[in-house]
Amino acid sequence: MWRTKAMTSARYTEPTTRYPHGVLGDTIEHGTLELRYDGAGQAYLIRLPEERVFEDTRPRIVDVDADGLPEAVVVESHRDRGARLAIYNAGGLVAATPYIGRRNRWLAPVAVADLDGDGMIELAYIDRPHLAKTLRVWRFKGGDLRPVGELAGLTNHRIGERDIAGGLRNCGQGPEMVVARADWQRLMAVRFDGGQLGARDIGSHEGRGSFARALACR
Repeated sequence: MWRTKAMTSARYTEPTTRYPHGVLGDTIEHGTLELRYDGAGQAYLIRLPEERVFEDTRPRIVDVDADGLPEAVVVESHRDRGARLAIYNAGGLVAATPYIGRRNRWLAPVAVADLDGDGMIELAYIDRPHLAKTLRVWRFKGGDLRPVGELAGLTNHRIGERDIAGGLRNCGQGPEMVVARADWQRLMAVRFDGGQLGARDIGSHEGRGSFARALACR
């Protein structure tokens, strides 16, 4: 039974062109999330309805509810309402943020972790990294996602890029999210203290190499 097993892999399958946004470099997205669990001979498939797709680089396997068993965190998009961040297990949808609200509006994940040390998991993403350029943080609590922080003027993706820049690091003083300033001139490290987000400049942006060095605390 999957409820007592650890998720070992997650991937997107069933490519589709039914949502021709192309934010990640082409118009091919995916209609199905395939989950595999330790000791289970079968794969569990989460197949989206026709009006939705997984518009993402990869699923993220993280124990969001702190029960010792991971879930899959994904970006999915609705043909009329745009993107949302969603959590799935083999039983289906666990929780999700609201859709952005408009077609062809996307979000780019930054981190899924306990950002403030309170034992609960936060999910962070850049809301519309090409337009709004706002970091939003949600906390998973009581089976639902609740907004707990936002900070404007940040981004982590440019239209057509196949990957999402930055991510999470810990250089010995707690977790920090590494993103770019909205103009892509500087890298920023962002901390969440449970109530507020604070950003500091950590150097010039010089392509993906500068992000790699920052994430390695160099």
